Amino acid sequence: MSSQTKSLRRRIRFIRTTPRTAASPAPGACGRANGSSQAKAKAKAKAKTETETETGTIAATAALATETPAVPEPDRADDNEAARTGHPQGAMIPDLFAGLPPVADDLRTSTSTTQEQTAQMCMLYLSAASNADLDHNGHGVPRLDRDRHVRFLHKTVGRLPAPFVAADASRPWFLYWSLNALALLGEDVSGAYADRVAATARSMQNPGGGFGGGHDQTSHLATTYATVLALALVGIPDALAVIDRRAMWKWLCSLKQADGGFRMSVGGEEDVRGAYCAAVVITLLNLPLDLSQDSEAYARDPGANLFTNLGDYVRRCQTFEGGISGQPDAEAHGAYAFCALGCLSLLGSPDEMISKYLNVPRLISWLSSRQYAPEGGFSGRTNKLVDGCYSHWVGGCWPLIEACLKGPIDASTAASATPESMFSREGLIRYILCCCQDLKRGGLRDKPGKSPDAYHSCYVLAGLSSAENRWQLISPDPTSAVGGGGGGGGGDGDGDVALEAAAPRWVVSPYQDEVQVFDEGDRVAPVHPLYVIPEDKVASAQAYFAALVGF
Repeated sequence: MSSQTKSLRRRIRFIRTTPRTAASPAPGACGRANGSSQAKAKAKAKAKTETETETGTIAATAALATETPAVPEPDRADDNEAARTGHPQGAMIPDLFAGLPPVADDLRTSTSTTQEQTAQMCMLYLSAASNADLDHNGHGVPRLDRDRHVRFLHKTVGRLPAPFVAADASRPWFLYWSLNALALLGEDVSGAYADRVAATARSMQNPGGGFGGGHDQTSHLATTYATVLALALVGIPDALAVIDRRAMWKWLCSLKQADGGFRMSVGGEEDVRGAYCAAVVITLLNLPLDLSQDSEAYARDPGANLFTNLGDYVRRCQTFEGGISGQPDAEAHGAYAFCALGCLSLLGSPDEMISKYLNVPRLISWLSSRQYAPEGGFSGRTNKLVDGCYSHWVGGCWPLIEACLKGPIDASTAASATPESMFSREGLIRYILCCCQDLKRGGLRDKPGKSPDAYHSCYVLAGLSSAENRWQLISPDPTSAVGGGGGGGGGDGDGDVALEAAAPRWVVSPYQDEVQVFDEGDRVAPVHPLYVIPEDKVASAQAYFAALVGF
């Protein structure tokens, strides 16, 4: 045996995997004789297993030395024991979600130890061992406890405990997270919350444009984004009319930078969040793209507009890994990947914009590496743990990537187009329904052992929506036109906003290609792939602002 093979053999260890079918243990005869025969059978099976494992280890080690990995046969000696202690009777749980990876590195670090502990904890929930008293369907997946989550989320919109004063500047976010999660669960948030949301938003709007985190706080693009979406969620005209569009437009012009990006606030940081938040606000409110003549951006380049060089700024945020960082030369992160893809898809058709500005194969490779097994959920960065919020931040990237690769399709062929998925929808749905539900207090969470909150409830449900539904980009009808915020206003924002030529439109349908591991009653509302609120709320807001003439 070569020294390289010996070294690899010391480093590689094999871990058992659990059975595919969680069947009930076969009943055995009672009595001493039966126990003796079972003991002999177990001893014989153990000896055989140890021999096979040793042989598999040597073969796999030699193969690894020649860069041809071999996977050992899983040890099935404890199949019945796993079924007794883990899975609901008769449930079909694939091996991928029922055991640790078969190959692990013996070089132990705090990162690898925490990762293995997290995977083992998630397996308890994926196998129903920690939720044994719940009803599971034939795939071993519990129901979405819709009523309990709704009760939890209604509480998060009301008065919060005193410690939340530290999050006072995040008030718009609490509104958006809670209302969006409620809407995805099918709750009507317009009647109960419209007046209160409008009054709160009015108190946070600044005369110079934009919304702060609270009364008399500096306007910020993140809180402006959250406030605008919260107003769109309640959706009534009186709420949408709160937004001072002219002041908003001039404020956005003051944030526009020479390199194409946007600062998050006047004098604040510039990052890819600003690019996405600005694109959402501009397109949802149907704002002109022309720059205000009293802005620094106009003084630098009178021929530029709000979207000039924005794609180039996003391009510079792609890292050597293939992911997207918040700023050029920083670490790739799942949330920034969504912001980049969302921004580019708002600038134009994803098949044109994303492929123009990003290295798509490298980005796909990085995004694919974010989904883990056995957990089934996504991590946000390399060597980080799964987290329920990335069900959206990473899971929401895939509809945009798929639209980039396929391009718009004809409406007549959309229904018959073969559905294809670039990530494991089953894995994500299992992680969400098995691991992310707090079935005692209600609400959704990061992972088992964490507390539920409005943030995770919003983005876990948004990720569930993406996994349960299929978004397609449909070719435009050349005879129609839509309000696009196309910069037709006067140089100072006066006059009508011109209608752009029709753009490709998004349509949604239930995803029905793979085995459906969730019950139909657990399907949540479709969340728009770019605006991250229910699609009907987007349509209503865009129709309202498209009907406005000038400012």
